[in-house]
Amino acid sequence: MEILIVILVLVCVIVIPSVKIVPQAKVYVVERLGSFYKSWHNGIHFKIPFVDRIANEVTLKEIVKDFVPQPVITKDNAIIQIDTVVYFQITDAMLYTYGVESPISAIENLTATTLRNLIGELELDQTLTSRDIINTKMRDILDEATDPWGIKVNRVEVKNIIPPRDIQDAMEKQMRAERERREKILQAEGEKKSSILLAEGEKQSAILRAEANKESKIRIAEGEAEALLKLKQAEADGIRLLKQAEAEGIEKLKNANADEAVLRLKSFDALAKMADGQATKIIVPAELQGVATLGTAISEVIDRNKK
Repeated sequence: MEILIVILVLVCVIVIPSVKIVPQAKVYVVERLGSFYKSWHNGIHFKIPFVDRIANEVTLKEIVKDFVPQPVITKDNAIIQIDTVVYFQITDAMLYTYGVESPISAIENLTATTLRNLIGELELDQTLTSRDIINTKMRDILDEATDPWGIKVNRVEVKNIIPPRDIQDAMEKQMRAERERREKILQAEGEKKSSILLAEGEKQSAILRAEANKESKIRIAEGEAEALLKLKQAEADGIRLLKQAEAEGIEKLKNANADEAVLRLKSFDALAKMADGQATKIIVPAELQGVATLGTAISEVIDRNKK
């Protein structure tokens, strides 16, 4: 009975702890008699008591390390603080365990020295505007340097770049002056466009007024010309009708066998009718003087016959 109890105690103390279950995304580095034996991946495993030892438990997940800001001197002797974030993943648990002492500290120191080398080749303005270039170069350098350690550097990000306080004040003043300059430029461009639009409006207004005045004068001239034309047409029609009436009267007298003296008297009557108008002067032909004399003689003969 006592032997059974001893066996059970040995099983609980020695055998059960020797059964290991490795979870997903982890790797156990196992040593046997002080030397690397193998890497255990996810699943159940058994180690020999007092012979095998789990030297390290390594995660295969991507690790993010935010390192403390590092003081860096730029090419133009400006001291700035740069805060970097490194994203890396362990690809070989054995190299990670035996490749370097304190891998995280080694990555931090390597990041700081690499950052100082890169920033030392750039001026302050280039440093502030070249984050992508810095990130790419640092990732390439760190990935190559950490490959013997079983580490794959996926990304390196410059989180913060903190210049000295006096440089920050100068940058703020410069930025404020730049904003004021842009504001003045935009205001001047707005005033320029407004003046151009106003001048264009005045020009169009003047053109429209001139066209309207021109159209008005043309209409007035056309109206006056039309009125004058109608007046002249009426005068021409009156003269034509008068001549026509005179011709018809003379024709009737001829048909009645009227002598030449009567025809001249009729012509004189027609001329007298023409004098009833607005004309202020009448030019009488020389041959009509005989007609007047003849008229007077006829009037005397008529008076004598009445006596």
